[in-house]
Amino acid sequence: MGTGNETEPLRSRFAGDAEMVELVQEFVQELPRRVEALQGLLRASHFDELRRAAHQLKGAAGGYGFPTISDSAGKVENLLHSGVGQAQISDLQNRVDELTRLCGRAVAA
Repeated sequence: MGTGNETEPLRSRFAGDAEMVELVQEFVQELPRRVEALQGLLRASHFDELRRAAHQLKGAAGGYGFPTISDSAGKVENLLHSGVGQAQISDLQNRVDELTRLCGRAVAA
């Protein structure tokens, strides 16, 4: 999917910015909680809440210098804007899984 090396750490654009380092660290530390929430909302079929959570992650990831995560969250959000029928469930699961993998590769420094 054009994300580069699938095991390579994702670093923030702000990794060398002394003023941003603590904020980026906090963001990266909360990613597992965000991912768990996204997966839980998907399992529970709470699609409106999943769309909102993806939207929030899209904005936060972009703001903390992780455009790849932001783009992936945007794909989840966009898929949910068009509504989710049985045919879209598999695609939605794949997009959330991709987002989960990207979040797992994020590092603060």
